[in-house]
Amino acid sequence: MRTMQYFAYVLDHKLAIAASAFVLFIFYRIYTYLTHPLRSFPGPFFCRLTNLPYSTWFFSGRRDFYILSLHERYGPVIRIAPNELSFNTANSWKDIYGFRPDHRPFIKSEFYEGAASYDNKVSGVGTVRDPAKHAKMRKYLSYGFSAKALAEQEVLVVENVELLIRQMRERGVRDGEVMDSEHWLRMATLDIMGDLAFGKSFDALKNGGQHPSVRFMHEAIRQMKVIDTMRRFPYAGKLFALFFARTLYKLLQGNRMHEQFSLQTVRDRLANPDPRPDILTHLQHSYDPDLPFASDIQLAAYAAEFLHAGADTSSTTINTVLNFVLRSPSLYMRLTTEIRTAFLTYASINNQQASKLPLLRSVILEAMRIYPPTPLGLPRLVPEGGDSVDGFWIVGGVTVSTNAVAASLSPKNFPDPYTFKPERWDKEGKEKGMDILNASNPFSLGARGCLGQNLAWMEMNLIICMIFWSFDLELVNTEMDLHRDSKMDSLWEKPPLFVRITERQ
Repeated sequence: MRTMQYFAYVLDHKLAIAASAFVLFIFYRIYTYLTHPLRSFPGPFFCRLTNLPYSTWFFSGRRDFYILSLHERYGPVIRIAPNELSFNTANSWKDIYGFRPDHRPFIKSEFYEGAASYDNKVSGVGTVRDPAKHAKMRKYLSYGFSAKALAEQEVLVVENVELLIRQMRERGVRDGEVMDSEHWLRMATLDIMGDLAFGKSFDALKNGGQHPSVRFMHEAIRQMKVIDTMRRFPYAGKLFALFFARTLYKLLQGNRMHEQFSLQTVRDRLANPDPRPDILTHLQHSYDPDLPFASDIQLAAYAAEFLHAGADTSSTTINTVLNFVLRSPSLYMRLTTEIRTAFLTYASINNQQASKLPLLRSVILEAMRIYPPTPLGLPRLVPEGGDSVDGFWIVGGVTVSTNAVAASLSPKNFPDPYTFKPERWDKEGKEKGMDILNASNPFSLGARGCLGQNLAWMEMNLIICMIFWSFDLELVNTEMDLHRDSKMDSLWEKPPLFVRITERQ
């Protein structure tokens, strides 16, 4: 009887109860606003109260440009969420991601839990949060990315780039087709990373389109904003999972299908060993089903992560080089001359010599600055007890990051930040000291810095040299603005870049 009376009371007073709950929520938010340890850090008012602005930016596809604008308004450190700070300085890169004696490491935040694989059973070397597990994984994987391994892998990279050159010659030169370099460069780097990470090409260049598994991978990347938002709003996330289970299943289905493809490919390779000099060969030599970081599922997670991390980022930088170099006739002539003088024949192009070309290196560094291949700030947790970042004391448990876009496009770090100036990176530019070069860290730094950065440099060196040696190029859609017309999730969603190709004169 009392239960019935209670429910009757609730129904009769539901409006008053709802209003009371809302008032209590507002008072709670005001209390946390006034007492939160981050209350002294600047930022938009609503970012201090709720994660809603951040999630809105994420879904808009322009998150990092919003954060850039906030840094321009508020300064080097801003509060972008109730318990999260963003930095844009060179010192913050070192303090958050680098090694500091007598300081505990800033471990990866819960954001990376959304990237775990196979029903959260395993994580890749780039997403595992435990520093001890990461150290074991990195040691296990390191030989596959050593200088010796890299030299052996060059022949596989060249084979795929030669297929790209053939497609450019057949479609662009013979058929007169204006080619979308963004599309074809992405196909090339996908084939390269498929060849190295899975032991077989995806044949994207041959077919002119993505392998279904790659499409699944991109769907998995897009789901990160959904998972991040569900984590930031746990109660709403649970309701979403409850009432929209089918929608959530569809969002996650692409990731599951990519995982199944990765696991089956790795198992096929383990059952039929191949001595070809790819990354998987080095891993299968150390395969041990009893070791958690060397099981077949774990190897599949590694391979999928290499594909995800290595393909899109390299093609993004090469595409950025084309975009800006082709807009400057003088720079185009200088780079072409450097490459064609260094290599008298097409067959003589090699990574060792290409890596010594000063203008090529400066052009690539400037491309990674002006359009960072990984745009987002990589979130870390301040260790228990608190620590300082760029002179600011922050309590433990706060999420911090240095936003790559905000740091690289800040006029305080790089005068004329939207102007493509490779000379920033040459000897004279460094001596002038106008630019804070350490504010650009496209491969991150420290113990969690990119394991495959030398492989990425080899890809970029070879592809750029082989293209500029072989062809004369002309940008067609000059009205396209790479910053204005791009969107991003965890990586960039880039507009087409149309190029007219003719045989070199």
